[in-house]
Amino acid sequence: MIIDAHGHLGTWPDFLIPDPTADGMVELMDRLGVAAVGISHLLGVGPDAEAGNRLAAEAAARHPGRFGVWQVYNPHRRNPLTAGDGVWGVKIHPDVHQCRLDDRRYDPVWELGLPVLAHGQTDSPWSDPARFVTVAGRHPHVPLLLGHTGLWPHGFARAAELAGPYPNLYLETCGSKMTGRWIARLAGLVGADRVVFGSDSCFLDLRVGLGRVALAPLADADRALVLGGNLARVLGARLPKGPS
Repeated sequence: MIIDAHGHLGTWPDFLIPDPTADGMVELMDRLGVAAVGISHLLGVGPDAEAGNRLAAEAAARHPGRFGVWQVYNPHRRNPLTAGDGVWGVKIHPDVHQCRLDDRRYDPVWELGLPVLAHGQTDSPWSDPARFVTVAGRHPHVPLLLGHTGLWPHGFARAAELAGPYPNLYLETCGSKMTGRWIARLAGLVGADRVVFGSDSCFLDLRVGLGRVALAPLADADRALVLGGNLARVLGARLPKGPS
């Protein structure tokens, strides 16, 4: 089963997104054999977390079993969070919020105890992988996905090295700079059971993101873990019962 940990709906002012709709994403998922995608709405990542979270929940309701919702938390507005049906966990973007990942204003996120997908960016004052280590150590019960594995290739190996001692910290693969060879190297550095497939669709092309993992020089068992097995283990009963 292929599960995409990192997806979005909606538009973003700085980038062309040819099809920002849930219907378009499901059509592409069906073509590629992707069972489910975790989504946050880009309106929520940007100016209005509550409205974006509602739109993401509505899309998930229209397509049962195909989407899990990463509800966005804005630490400046402290919007409400829920652990309800269809919610996979929480999405935070320290660079958009300009709030350090390890800032106490994110404490309501960790206290909820759900999986968290956070934007990670090497050398960022807000989301460098070193800040993920701080949070992972403070909250070992919270599965934490290091989005983009730090984003920049010069930081991939460092992200894996930092994550190594923290079993609740996972490396997520999406980003325009990621490659299949790097995915295989990350699996070798931190273990294939700690690497999670994400595409950043519809922000980036789902076909490209999936192709990187499909063609990466991985053993079949390791590829299965990266493509869905690891995230299924993290989500447990929260995984939607959709087509595989």
